[in-house]
Amino acid sequence: MSLFVLALGQLVISLDYNIVYVALPDIGAGLGFSDHDLQWVVSAYVVATGGLLLLGGRAADLLGRRRMFVLAALLYAGSSLVGGLSETAGVLVAVRAVQGIGGSLLFPATLSLINTLYAEGPERNRALAVWGAAGAGGLCFGSLLGGVLVEAFGWPSVFFVNVPVAAALAVAGRLLFPPDGPRDRTRRFDVAGALTATGGVTLLVFLLVRAPAQGWDSPAALTGAALSAGLLTLFAVVERRSREPLVPARLFARRGLAVAMGVTALFSATFSSVPYFLTLYFQTVHGYSAVATGLAFLVPALVIAAGTQAGERAVTAFGVHRVLVGGLALGAVGAAALGLGLTSDGSYPRLLPGIVLLGLGQGVAWTAMWIAASTGVAADDQGVASGLASTSLQVGGAVGLAVLVAIAGGVGRNAPGPGLLDGIRTAVFATAGAIALGALALLALRRSTVGAVNAVTEGGAVTEVSAGPAAVLAEGGDPGGTDRPGGNADDPRGAPVPGRPIPPPAPPASPPDPRP
Repeated sequence: MSLFVLALGQLVISLDYNIVYVALPDIGAGLGFSDHDLQWVVSAYVVATGGLLLLGGRAADLLGRRRMFVLAALLYAGSSLVGGLSETAGVLVAVRAVQGIGGSLLFPATLSLINTLYAEGPERNRALAVWGAAGAGGLCFGSLLGGVLVEAFGWPSVFFVNVPVAAALAVAGRLLFPPDGPRDRTRRFDVAGALTATGGVTLLVFLLVRAPAQGWDSPAALTGAALSAGLLTLFAVVERRSREPLVPARLFARRGLAVAMGVTALFSATFSSVPYFLTLYFQTVHGYSAVATGLAFLVPALVIAAGTQAGERAVTAFGVHRVLVGGLALGAVGAAALGLGLTSDGSYPRLLPGIVLLGLGQGVAWTAMWIAASTGVAADDQGVASGLASTSLQVGGAVGLAVLVAIAGGVGRNAPGPGLLDGIRTAVFATAGAIALGALALLALRRSTVGAVNAVTEGGAVTEVSAGPAAVLAEGGDPGGTDRPGGNADDPRGAPVPGRPIPPPAPPASPPDPRP
């Protein structure tokens, strides 16, 4: 039951991000948004979520995961009610910002609850697969649900639908999750780090959202870039001097987390940008209705959900590194096939091979990257580790979509018909190329790590090169498939100890245990 509530929390986050897309034309007409300002119905949510995720992750660690989960759900419920009753554009944009704050608290609280309630290994992998399926499904089902609600009840219904669900989440979280206990007064909250990190990341996301429309050389963009860089530099200085840093330096010593952050950024920049271009293709190029567009996203939702379950089983069988590479490779092939299927006749069956391959790769990679992000991280740091990975997800998505929109606009020149179709197709092919480069980079990482190990393997002894699950990730092992701290499922010697030579493996007396 606890896993169902956690998965429902992730579903709410995904739905809230995506459900408003098909309602935007009606929202603009109903509240008098200008074409230039309508994007802020989406952007306010993105900026608030991306800027506060680090703060939300550390708050979950220090103030309590259950407390943050309940608070975030209540924020969603209250802001959604106000959103449905909004009569002015400014109020609705403010509501979306509050919903974004809720997302910045709920996402790391949900993920850190999974990573602390379920033991590292197959049990946690299964929980992350269910959680991932809910998130992936929400991104696609949001379009379908939004289309049905808008046509039946009008645009306020896309906000009202959240109220009972979020309220039920708050009650269920309070009843089902273990109490947080009293706050540890010996651990201090890094206020200076929180302010500089939140300000720097928020300005960065704001810049990435606004600059494509205003121009990267505009005074506002240049000022925002300078302020963001200054605050993030100050954040680095504060963290080095803080006794209780917002982001402990020990986390960056784990290469598994660093790799996972890179993969989440790439994932969001590529996989998560495709629905934007498919929506343009369906509605603008071929004139699909809101409901028809939602139905067109039904197949991707089902395939992605299946991919998340396959990813969990594959990690247990083959290790997280191989699964990440395989998921990215499958996604690259799928994106290329999808680009070939984007034609002027609008035949949906021609898109299915690309949709299926892309969706499977997306689901597999989604599950594997969150397993990588949580592996080997202490329970007290799971919240901020989740915040780091999810911040990478948000920033990567903002960067990727901005770049791909610029590519599409440069080719299609923002023209309807054939010009727009050419731009969309080019953006999808660029997505395929970026995913393929990511897969190659992961392969190169594995080869470089194995090469480094071989280079120092002389005379039957190995001096430690990299320790713990980070090394396992780089070497293609399964960080979740063993109970030995930092051990590789294929290496019976256990975790390496810094500075201590590791003897060569003895030949097994019996065939190795195939279990993870």
